Amino acid sequence: MHNVLKVMNAGGVAVYPTETLYAVGCDAMNREACERVTRIKGRPDDMPLPLIIGSIDMLGLVTDNKSSSLLELAKAFWPGPLSILVKAIPELPDLLCDEEGYTSVRYSGHPFAAELSRRLKRPIVATSANISGQEPVALPEDLDPELLALVDESYLDPPWPRGDKPSTVVRMLGASRLEILRDGAVSVKKLCDKGFSVSLQSS
Repeated sequence: MHNVLKVMNAGGVAVYPTETLYAVGCDAMNREACERVTRIKGRPDDMPLPLIIGSIDMLGLVTDNKSSSLLELAKAFWPGPLSILVKAIPELPDLLCDEEGYTSVRYSGHPFAAELSRRLKRPIVATSANISGQEPVALPEDLDPELLALVDESYLDPPWPRGDKPSTVVRMLGASRLEILRDGAVSVKKLCDKGFSVSLQSS
């Protein structure tokens, strides 16, 4: 933990585990570090980088939205692999936001990722640890050596990511209505079981 925290505090980039997959990330408030993550992955600039926080209380570092519906959704599924699209605060680098000013955030269910954000006291970038176009990975031995050579630090100890699907990404359409932007680890059934009405993103 100490080495990754030190690297991110200094504006560096690191590979670390989340509850779903390995991520490559940085201090989300550091624009230069965010740009470097994008370059390392070969990720298009118009694909916003997703975020992780270490508690529901940290939502205020990402968005000014304090609606009861957002908090209800967050408390129902966080910590866990549900990423919620929220209106970003102006201080967030534009690489984290879509053209309408929204960013994707989740309170990670992985103890390392959550604690890293809490100790940094800032949101952290959490995009899959792979060169763009390659498959994301959940085991240390599957990480691309080329990617690992480009980052400043890597944390590869257990607990490892669970693998399988990435986080589910949703947009709130109303008090209990959700639009799924990316199918993932939180199923439609789980969302519906919590009382939410779900629709799929229109093409």
